[in-house]
Amino acid sequence: MSETNPSGGKIRVLIVDDHAMVRQGLRTFLELQDTSALPIEVTGEAGNGVEAVELARRMQPDIVLLDLVMPEMDGIHATPKIIECSPRSRVIILTSFGDEEKVLPAIRAGAQGYLLKDIPPNELVQAVREVYLGKVQLHPEAAKKLMSAVAAKEEPHASRAGTQADDGLTEREKEVLYLIADGRNNREIAAKLVISEKTVKTHVSNILSKLHLDDRTQAAIYALRHGLTTDKS
Repeated sequence: MSETNPSGGKIRVLIVDDHAMVRQGLRTFLELQDTSALPIEVTGEAGNGVEAVELARRMQPDIVLLDLVMPEMDGIHATPKIIECSPRSRVIILTSFGDEEKVLPAIRAGAQGYLLKDIPPNELVQAVREVYLGKVQLHPEAAKKLMSAVAAKEEPHASRAGTQADDGLTEREKEVLYLIADGRNNREIAAKLVISEKTVKTHVSNILSKLHLDDRTQAAIYALRHGLTTDKS
């Protein structure tokens, strides 16, 4: 995603939290940030996942700052629904919970960021901008939990992975894996490689099969762990 968008170059943010004071606080410091590059505009607020899905459908925000524990529909269930009705939106989980039982389901649901509410305001603003530009943003504790969980699931294949990191991937599959590790979704990978989304899905399926992984989150961690990344994308 480029540094400009149809809203005049502003990053349009939807805030979702069941506490009005939290929403107001987030709105205040997001809108008071330096506007010299990638200014942020809060375009809406929601108090639960149901409202979030409806507002995302209507507003098509660039970023959704989403709490996990909310009435009616929680953040984990809301995330895929938001992405389905607003495919350009990127979801950042902003929560007080950093335990593995929350982190893994949220990432697998499609969240591109997982941050804890103790994050300094300036770091949250930077995370919003980074996710808008396509980067994955994880709180250190969340990243640690994610790495530990993936390592545990990969354990049966550890020795094999250590001797042949790419495990027979074609050059095109490696390119797709690089872009998965860079936080790109299928649409963005298709555009980057000038291929169809259907072809991307086929490559992703082949990658998961060859590396004996369950999902693209594990593929991204695998790529990062084994140095299968590139700075050319």
